[in-house]
Amino acid sequence: MPFCTLLALPYQADPARYFDRIRQAPGAVLLDSGRPHAGRGRFDLLSAWPLATLQPGPQEHGEVFFERARQALASLGPAELPSGNPLPFAGGLIGYLAYDFGRHLAPLPQPNPDDLQLPSATLGLYAWALISDHHARSSTLVLHPALPAAEGKRLAELFQSPAAPAPARFHLTAALASDVDATQYRQAFEQVQAYIAAGDCYQVNLTRRFSGQCQGDPWVAYQHLRQVCPVPFSGYLHLAGGITLLSHSPERFIAVHGRRVEARPIKGTRPRGHTPAEDHAYAEQLLASPKDRAENLMIVDLLRNDLGRNCRVGSVRVPELFALESYPNVHHMVSSVEGELATGKDALDLLAGSFPGGSITGAPKIRAMQIIDEVEPSPRAIYCGSLLYLDVRGEMDSSIAIRTLLVKGERIHCWGGGAVVADSNCQAEFDESFYKVQVLLEALAELPG
Repeated sequence: MPFCTLLALPYQADPARYFDRIRQAPGAVLLDSGRPHAGRGRFDLLSAWPLATLQPGPQEHGEVFFERARQALASLGPAELPSGNPLPFAGGLIGYLAYDFGRHLAPLPQPNPDDLQLPSATLGLYAWALISDHHARSSTLVLHPALPAAEGKRLAELFQSPAAPAPARFHLTAALASDVDATQYRQAFEQVQAYIAAGDCYQVNLTRRFSGQCQGDPWVAYQHLRQVCPVPFSGYLHLAGGITLLSHSPERFIAVHGRRVEARPIKGTRPRGHTPAEDHAYAEQLLASPKDRAENLMIVDLLRNDLGRNCRVGSVRVPELFALESYPNVHHMVSSVEGELATGKDALDLLAGSFPGGSITGAPKIRAMQIIDEVEPSPRAIYCGSLLYLDVRGEMDSSIAIRTLLVKGERIHCWGGGAVVADSNCQAEFDESFYKVQVLLEALAELPG
């Protein structure tokens, strides 16, 4: 088995020190653990100049697209890292699946008019990555054997040369505002409640979009946001067509390490308090809430079913239920679902059987997605999709793309939502859809013009 070449670089706790050098290159991507401000993540991964870029055709089934992704991985060729090396990526695919990639996997109605025109998926095939391990305090350039030696030499020189980032600015020229007002939201909420009362569904994630105008370099906005909202599944993708994705997600979708599978759904949210006593009270209220525990349990059961399609019979379990995770703007209730891949199955099979994540659709999933199409007036685009990597060894990690912004030209968009169940309160859900993104909106407004 061929091995990757590993070149040690000076350790950087902040990935901007290296990503600044490539951020405007074709296919530039950063998967960011939020260090040094966040405490949970371990690795940052960045790359650019993909050898190929895959996007699904308009009518292409998702499993056909994933088979093309398998073929792309095979074309890169196998590679290993030295025994015991924990780095998560040895060359392979990095990119995103938009929420609407679900239309390539399930029967759904025609979508609402799409004013954003984000491709439903983009996966780049990368033969190198710069990975920082914040536990080992190391930064390493990982070169797949398929990468030409001259390109490896160029990259090594690029990342070891002095950096002189060009000054850049970013600011809002019009504040982000919701695409639905309180009255329109109540109408959608009541439609969802009627479906729940009729037995069509048990839970639906109801979302609204916030849109504004901006000027400048989105990378400036991303760096500011990662300071005020440090989370372990952040990411920055520089895409064709003048589109940039800025994700500050706290939520893992699915990870595969060896044959072990893990999902960590979030369901249940409270704001942070202004004083330690108020903050503690919000956290305790969340953990004790029968409604939030019921919502969380519904999604755990949905994920057990989704993962069970491609995991070994009897291996799916729930080692963690109703745990508390706290971030700068919110407390979340989080659970963990684990399993072991069945013989003959891989990470792409898992994605095909589980995408999009149940925590941001509802239960049962397909019916919830059909209702979402009916009651939400604008496309979700990247929101509730996933940022991911999948390497030639079968290692994968992926996020749920919440707390995520899309910049296209001089327009900027983000989304906030929450689960509606039988005993939901309309005003509480409307407020929750705002305070989930409030920290992002306020941070963007702080940037000077």
